[in-house]
Amino acid sequence: MSIVIAGGSGFIGAALTNELLANGEHVYILTRNKQGKQEQEGVTYVEWLHEQASPEKEIKNPTAIVNLAGESLNEKRWTTKQKQRILTSRTESTRAICLLIDKLESKPDVLVNASAIGFYGTSFNETFTEETTNPGDDFLAHVVSKWETEASKATEHVRVVYARLGIVLDKDEGALSKMLLPFQLFAGGRLGTGKQWMSWVHINDVVKMIQFAINHSSVQGPLNVTAPNPVKMETFTQNLASVLKRPNWFPVPEPLLKAALGEMSTLVLDGQRVLPEKAMNDGYTFQFTDLQPALKNLL
Repeated sequence: MSIVIAGGSGFIGAALTNELLANGEHVYILTRNKQGKQEQEGVTYVEWLHEQASPEKEIKNPTAIVNLAGESLNEKRWTTKQKQRILTSRTESTRAICLLIDKLESKPDVLVNASAIGFYGTSFNETFTEETTNPGDDFLAHVVSKWETEASKATEHVRVVYARLGIVLDKDEGALSKMLLPFQLFAGGRLGTGKQWMSWVHINDVVKMIQFAINHSSVQGPLNVTAPNPVKMETFTQNLASVLKRPNWFPVPEPLLKAALGEMSTLVLDGQRVLPEKAMNDGYTFQFTDLQPALKNLL
């Protein structure tokens, strides 16, 4: 198979590329500038998103396109300008993917477009599955709704999957990597009240679920990329402290986080209980269903 990846330099894209190469697949990585990209067997870098680029002429017989492109949510404070960048980076890259599909002589079977469980909004009490059709009313829900609307335009040509990512656990990237240092310095603890839900997923399952979506024609529309056993923040930090053999005694108060992070604090103070109902019903086998084994594997 040949798989096209946008956002291949991110930590999910890099993990997916490595897995695909290990399975003998060919990977096309879309990039704004391929100069300086390190060549490797099985990978072809293809320029896109500028006037001189013609990716449709370089990509041959793709099986699937995986779009992971988008501005990071947690690297910069959510100013008005940054919020616009978060939105436009997702909608414009997805629009470009749909245009690429339209131009390709040989169409892929499927577009797996990254999305997020932020679609559902936040709640301390509700449980969300793919059957939940109404988006939330906050900033992230607004972004995800527009993101998926852009991806839906590809349904004219291909099967489309919206991979609604939960909190992806990886040792070196993402939320977990940022939580490690306080615990390693014996200063870790819960964030906020600890009652907020964390719908987590191990990076290995993210990669496997994307492959599952590519290989199973029954999977289309929203797909919750989360583990089947979400936990509350207080449980998460208890497990993290246990695995690291560190204390869990320095909680960070909600007002302090809001003062430090502004609106971006919603990423750690608010949550939602999201279940991967579609993956379970369609026969996906999770590598990590419970938090502590996942943390032990990573740490």
